[in-house]
Amino acid sequence: MLQKKIVEMFDSIAPKYDLANRILSLGIDKKWRKEAIEKTISKIDKNNLRILDVACGTGDMIEIWKNSVKNKKIEISGLDPSSGMLEIAKKRFPQVTFYNKYAIEIPCESDSMDIISISFGIRNVMEIQKAFDEFNRVLENDGKLLILEFVKVQKRSFFRKYIDFYTNKFLPKIGGIITKNKEAYEYLPKSIENFRTVEELERLLKKSGFIVNEVKYFNFSQVAMIIAQKKKN
Repeated sequence: MLQKKIVEMFDSIAPKYDLANRILSLGIDKKWRKEAIEKTISKIDKNNLRILDVACGTGDMIEIWKNSVKNKKIEISGLDPSSGMLEIAKKRFPQVTFYNKYAIEIPCESDSMDIISISFGIRNVMEIQKAFDEFNRVLENDGKLLILEFVKVQKRSFFRKYIDFYTNKFLPKIGGIITKNKEAYEYLPKSIENFRTVEELERLLKKSGFIVNEVKYFNFSQVAMIIAQKKKN
């Protein structure tokens, strides 16, 4: 699917996107996001953090960043190519700076962020290597990149097969009913199947100048958390 087509799809489901996500995931994605954020924060010894959430959508990850970071001061901004998603995010967080841009064209200065997060968004980026290069440019030395994403596996476990069955057969129907856009939720299982393994993502990250600090799987290996660090220049 072309990048422009993906953005248009997200524009169309923006009004019902959060409701559909909560129903389809039973809210468990919030637990994954919170744990990923806490693990990332534990690896940074700074009190003032500049954070950019890429593919921020309606602001789910921004909300969890704000609620999870208690003992540090954070300055957070969001970036997404979908104007429909950002329209909702801006209403939720009027004090946050948002950029209506793609992940490969971040309008921030080099070495200007301590953390970049992208949750369930890198799968929708057609030029992943360019995005990783751009993340590396924007992060300061030793800055952290947090990725949370559905991933492909070489060998599926018994339970993963059942998880994939739900994702492939039931999720498109339920998501289609909620958002009135079945095509968007048919895209999800296809995008997972056509995506990459964690090992492949690690190779791309290393090529862009990152060191992978930690990897953890959730939901019987359907979702992976990757925390990477920008190498010192």
